Amino acid sequence: MPRIFFIVLAVLCGVPATVMAEGISGEAGAGISYQPHDPTASRYEARPVPYLDLDWGDVSLSTDDGLTWSAFKANGFSAGPFLNYLPGRTANGSLQGLHDVPDMGVIGGFVQYAPADFWRVFASVGEAVGGPEGVVGRVGGEIGYPLGGGVIGSSNLTAHFADAQQNQAFFGVSGDESRASGIVRYNAGGGLQNIALTQSFEFPLAAHWSLLTSVSWIHLTGSAADSSIVKQEGHVDQGQVQAAIAYKFE
Repeated sequence: MPRIFFIVLAVLCGVPATVMAEGISGEAGAGISYQPHDPTASRYEARPVPYLDLDWGDVSLSTDDGLTWSAFKANGFSAGPFLNYLPGRTANGSLQGLHDVPDMGVIGGFVQYAPADFWRVFASVGEAVGGPEGVVGRVGGEIGYPLGGGVIGSSNLTAHFADAQQNQAFFGVSGDESRASGIVRYNAGGGLQNIALTQSFEFPLAAHWSLLTSVSWIHLTGSAADSSIVKQEGHVDQGQVQAAIAYKFE
C-alpha cells in the first residue's frame, strides 16, 4: 500500500479533539439511486445510497467529496487531505469474461475556493488504493440558489481525470479477456475520463427533514469513450437519478 495512505491517515486521525467537539452540522440520510452498473454503463441498476453533507469544524464528510480536513483556510480558500471511496465493477452479464475491479479507497489532497455558502470551485487529486493503483482527479464548480417556498436548487459541473492504469482497469480489455468475452481487445490511456453535469433540488418536508433529488448527465471522453467495452456494450452518454430523505443537524 502506498506511503501516502499512511501519511494522510495519520494526519486525519491527528485532527485535534477540540475541532470534533464543536458539534455536527449539516445533513445525513438515505435514499436510492438508479445509475450505471459500471463506468461503461453496460447496464443500469437501482442501489441504496447514503446521503452525507456533515461538518465538524474544519472536518467534513460528504457523499461526493468523502472525508476532508481543511488544514488551511483563508479568504475563502481551503486546502488539505481527503479520503474517499471509488466503487469497483463486477464483470457479469454482458461483461462476462472481463476482470472484476474491487472497491477502492482514494487518498490525496484538495483545494477549494468558496467565498460564500452558495457557490464553490474545487480541484482534487489522489491515488487509488486497495485495488488497481493509479491516479484520479477532478476539477469542478457548484452553485446553489433559492427557488421559493423553501426549495433550494444547485448545479454542479465536474470533469474527472484518470491515469492509464485506472482507465485500463475499467475500460481496457486484454487478449485473454477478449477471447473470453467477445469484446475487442483495447488498451486504455490516461487523461480526461468524463464530464458530469448534475442538477439537484432540496424540498423541505418538516422541521429538520428534507427530500433531496438529483439528475446527472455523464459524458465519457477520450480513451474512455473510445473503449471497445463502451462501443459494444456501454454508452458514451449516461444518466443517473437519485432521491433521499435527510435530517438536518443544527
